[in-house]
This record gives sequence, C-alpha cells and structure tokens, in this order.
Amino acid sequence: MAIRCGIDNLLEDDAALAELRGRRLGVLGHPASLTRDGTHTLDALAASDGLRLTCAFGPQHGMRGDKQDNMIESPDYVDPSLGIPVFSLYGEHRRPTPQMLDSFDILLVDLQDIGTRIYTFVTTTCYMMEACAQAGKPVWILDRPNPAGRPAEGSILEPGWESMVGIGPLLMRHGLTLGEVARWYADKVGLDIQLRVIPLTGYDPAAAPGFGWPLAELPWVNPSPNASSLNMARCFPGTVLFEGTTLSEGRGTTTSLEVVGAPDIDMTGILHLMREMAHEWLAGCLIRPCFFEPTFHKHAGKLCSGLQIHTDTHLYRHEEFRPYRIAALILKAIRTLHPDYEIWRVFPYEYETERLAIDLLSGGTFLREWVDNPASTPADLDARLIPDERRWLDERGRYLMY
Repeated sequence: MAIRCGIDNLLEDDAALAELRGRRLGVLGHPASLTRDGTHTLDALAASDGLRLTCAFGPQHGMRGDKQDNMIESPDYVDPSLGIPVFSLYGEHRRPTPQMLDSFDILLVDLQDIGTRIYTFVTTTCYMMEACAQAGKPVWILDRPNPAGRPAEGSILEPGWESMVGIGPLLMRHGLTLGEVARWYADKVGLDIQLRVIPLTGYDPAAAPGFGWPLAELPWVNPSPNASSLNMARCFPGTVLFEGTTLSEGRGTTTSLEVVGAPDIDMTGILHLMREMAHEWLAGCLIRPCFFEPTFHKHAGKLCSGLQIHTDTHLYRHEEFRPYRIAALILKAIRTLHPDYEIWRVFPYEYETERLAIDLLSGGTFLREWVDNPASTPADLDARLIPDERRWLDERGRYLMY
C-alpha cells in the first residue's frame, strides 16, 4: 500500500472534513507540510470546499523555512496569497498569546519531525497543546513518518532540565512519530485536551531501505534549512550535540550535521582512537575522515579536519547504528588526546543564558562529566544509557500506532 500522510487522509475523509466545516481553522506548519502531490498544506486546505482558514503558525525557521541559520527569530506576517496572519512561535513569543488563540477554533498540526528530542518542533507542538488544552481548543495532529525509524538511543531528559530543546522526559532518539509523541505527552503531563491524530496509512517503519522514511514515495523536503537529507536525520541524535561545543557541526556547508570537525584537531587520529576505545559503537555505518570549510557559523573560512558519518552505503545497519554513542566517543577521544582543549562552548543557547548548551542538549550534566573525567570509560556511559533506553522502550509501547 502506498504511504499516505495525515494531510492526505484528512482530505479524503468526508466525516472528518464535515467536523471541520464551519469552524475557524489554524495550522501549525512549515516547508515540509505537503500533500502527496507537493501542494502545501495551507493551500490544500484553503482549496478544500467549505474549510475556513483563519490563521497559521510557524515554528523555528519560519512557516516557509526562511531562516537559514540556527536560533534566528521569525516575525509575524500576513500570508500574501491567503491573506491570513502567520504568527511566529520562535520570536517574541514561543507560546501562543490569548489573541492568537482567539483566532481559531481548531488547530491542525502538520510538522515533519526528524525523531530527536531536541528538535524544537516537538517543543512547539507541546506548547501549543498546553495552550489549547487551557483554552478548550481541539488539536488535530496530521501525522508524518519519523525518518530515523524506531531505534531508541540516548538518555531520558532529567527533571529540571526542560527547555526549548527538551520538553520533558523523552529519550534523545525516541523512535516516535509526532502524533505518537503528542499522545505520549498529553498522557505524561495529564493534559485535559481534545487530541486527535489523523494517522499515516501504508507506513511500515521497519521496512528497508528507508527504515522509517518511505524512499521513492515521498520527496525529501527540508523541514528546517539544515535538515537536508535522510542521512542528516539519522545522524542528528548524535551530531546535534556538537551545537554545544566549539567544534563545527557543519553549519555553513552543504552537509550540516553530517560532518564534525575543527581547524586545530587531526580528526584522523581521533577516529583511530575511537576504534581502539569502543569499536563496537561504530557499527552499522561508514565514518570517514574529510575536510570542509564553513562559509558561515563556527570556523567560517577556515579549513577544518573532520569526520563524516554515512548511513547511505552498503555498510548501513539500521538496528546497529548508534549516532549518540558515536558523537560521545568523538568528544571522549578529543578530550583524551587534547586534555586542555576548550570543547564546551559558552554562549546563550535557545533562550537559556545560565546553563551550558551541552547540558541542555544532553538533558543533564552527565555526558559532559563523562567526557571530562579521565577515568571514565565507554562502559560507564553504557551503564548510564542502557537503563534509560530499556525504560523508554517499555514506556513508549502503549503509544505506538504503526
């Protein structure tokens, strides 16, 4: 069966459409909010007989994906073709104001997520759910695939570490679609909300070769400007950690968050040490030394020695690939060979000014402390991660829809 996303199923569900007619509709979306034929969800809904769009909401990077770099705010504006206000939820406001909530009766959420806790679309969706629950507004999630598939890896965010890059006790690589995350979150925090998930059909997250992403069925449209490939989505649960470091995560190149490096480190030597320290953590992918020169962001205009992670070769093994551990091992190898290297970047990160970015990304201080402790071993990190991964697999089971 050909895959159909939530928006496609909604547009062919006469009963569901009948429930929406006569109601003012708001849409939370972005550039990847598309039907099977490539029509943007806003345009498809506006063209559907009897539906009344009254507003839209854009997450980080904007409704149209106009903000290339990270942590760049978007303004409110009026859509030039539809004539409706498009409110930014990554600007002056991260949560909807009462005036924004007054502009719709039902919220439709159509966001392509990439399966990692820190991707801010998850947080924005949950913030909207909280506000809609308080205002008595129904929320419909138009579900989409999780391109990273079902594997679970990393740690569960610790209490007190909630932020824009961590809405709650979610595993880093959680293995849920956005609709499933919404069901989990509503249950976890006890939201009294009218939540409905319009499901995917024809979706098998275990099917090769996409393992979560239906290759040759859906076009890859960047959900955010630097999410430029399936390979990036698979690597992201690990490479995103480098946002909290002085190393480049490839922003300013065409392979952002697929490469990692710096101008003053020999990453070939780092890779050799990684293989000695925990070669089993490198299974299921190809990691190769490379060079790159960012055109903007960290180390702009400097030649960086780097590593690129490939999940697009015959070596890829979906269940064995562990991007979080790979990223952690890169950091550990750097600290081992360069004990005085300034790894941790100190800067305001995602509206936080006091806590280190690496700790916000990790959901606690444990990863940084493990990297910085000369006596710690890969087995010590496994001892921290494996119980969380097992706990999460047990917890998430009741929310799986596919």
